Amino acid sequence: MSRLLVSWTRSLGCLVATCALVLALPTPVRAAPPPPPPTYVKYYPVSDGSGDPVTDLTGVAARFLADPDRADEVYRLNEGRRQPDGGALTAVGQRLSPGWLLVLPWDASGDEVRYGLLPATIPTAKPARPAAGTGGAGCVAGTSGDGGSPWTDPKLSPARAWPHSTGAGALVAVVDSGIDGELAALAGRVAPGSDVITGKARADTDCLGTGTAMASVIAAASGTGSPAPPVVGVAPEAAVLPVRIVAGATDADPQRTALGIEVAVSAGATVVALGGYAKLTDPAVTEAVRVAVAHDVVVVAPAATADGTPAPAQEGLLRVAGVGPDHRPVLAYPAGGVDVTAPGRDVPTLGVGGTTPQNRTGTEYAVAYVAGVAALVRTALPGADAVQVARRITATAAPGSRSSPSPENGWGMVDPLAAVSTGPDAAAPSRTDSAVWPALVAAGLGFLLLAVVGVFARRARRLTHRATVTTGPATPTSLPPASTPDDPAAPQDTAARPDPAGRSEPAEPQDTAAPHPVAAAPGSAAPAVPPGPAWPPEPDGPAAPGGPATATRGALP
Repeated sequence: MSRLLVSWTRSLGCLVATCALVLALPTPVRAAPPPPPPTYVKYYPVSDGSGDPVTDLTGVAARFLADPDRADEVYRLNEGRRQPDGGALTAVGQRLSPGWLLVLPWDASGDEVRYGLLPATIPTAKPARPAAGTGGAGCVAGTSGDGGSPWTDPKLSPARAWPHSTGAGALVAVVDSGIDGELAALAGRVAPGSDVITGKARADTDCLGTGTAMASVIAAASGTGSPAPPVVGVAPEAAVLPVRIVAGATDADPQRTALGIEVAVSAGATVVALGGYAKLTDPAVTEAVRVAVAHDVVVVAPAATADGTPAPAQEGLLRVAGVGPDHRPVLAYPAGGVDVTAPGRDVPTLGVGGTTPQNRTGTEYAVAYVAGVAALVRTALPGADAVQVARRITATAAPGSRSSPSPENGWGMVDPLAAVSTGPDAAAPSRTDSAVWPALVAAGLGFLLLAVVGVFARRARRLTHRATVTTGPATPTSLPPASTPDDPAAPQDTAARPDPAGRSEPAEPQDTAAPHPVAAAPGSAAPAVPPGPAWPPEPDGPAAPGGPATATRGALP
């Protein structure tokens, strides 16, 4: 019984040690939530009574949200926040004071709605937009150039993807020089945006024209432009959000680029397209990209870098190289710094105030092409997150048979139709869910516990059986110990054995051919004794006294 207790104790110790080992394995640590981006919001400055002011939240919701019942939503956005005059909003029906700044939901619209960092005091005037076609004060009106013969449409034909998705509902931020909001091809789909340089709440003008050209590649409506061929965007029903980080032909400050990305994320963009001024190797820009992807935003950026160092790869980030009709790159891109390629040479675009196509060459137009494809995927697969969208685009790039990206061309040329197709040729994105690791650990723990319990039960059964055999009933018969001639105290076998009836008869001579002693009869409880010599051979000599029938001992065969 003591051995059984020792075995039980040892098995329980093994079980406890196994559990401790499994629990001591490193567990995934959830990363701290990223810091919130700057508070770029839509807001309404309560007027001082001129015009047609609103005096309560119901009027605000009715005017800017077309739904008076959303007054509670406006209240939650402003509850308790200190206003410029020191007051605060404490009730839905409270009367609004002139000079208050009310934060509005992102779908608010109206001439009095403004966008940007919430000022400490009420702005005195609404930003004025320049006349159409001028691109802004100090800007030169855009000119139309020769559109030439576009090669991108016959090569990739985004129109084949439009039965699956046209980009409707996607908001693509163009972080560059602004966008001409008066462009007919983009009418009604250019948000006011933000000017990071001046801090103003509008960027729907463009001095350089690169942002407008990128926007036309992304979302120009079909059938626009005269004479033919027209410029048609990859996602002709997507909306664009201008974020200005440059106003002249100079490089953008990396801090300004990072802030532009944060502004785009806070404005609700689902795709961010970085122009050719972005420096993706700068730590501030890298961190801004990480935060954007964490907020479920796909970031598309140029693969070119000033020093030839490849930009760091990130999930949800697409580093794009521009190529021509012959697939030759338009720039010397760093090896290992390209995820996908797209048209970047002689790309038909629309300039500021222009109505006819202009052929442009540059990596930023390849970025715009990929951003348009991302807008198609986001609306075709609304359940896919930013990382899955980026993986989808790389998995469906041509050629699709590669097992690893090429150092020069990454995964290859993007394919709009394959990216939005749900057929077997479009590989579904794979993502390891955060719950898989704990499930695997739990399964492994279960298998370990089952194995330990199985070993424990088997040992317990073995010891129990052994204890039963040891403490079982005694053997009913036992053989006398064998005597030897050297031991005079031992009785000799030559003596007559008593008969059960009281008679005495001489011992029978031993059969030297038979094993001795005799095995137990069948059915007896006594175990059979294996054959073999029962004693050592007796030395030659005179027979021991005891009668003429004394048996002679000898070695058994």
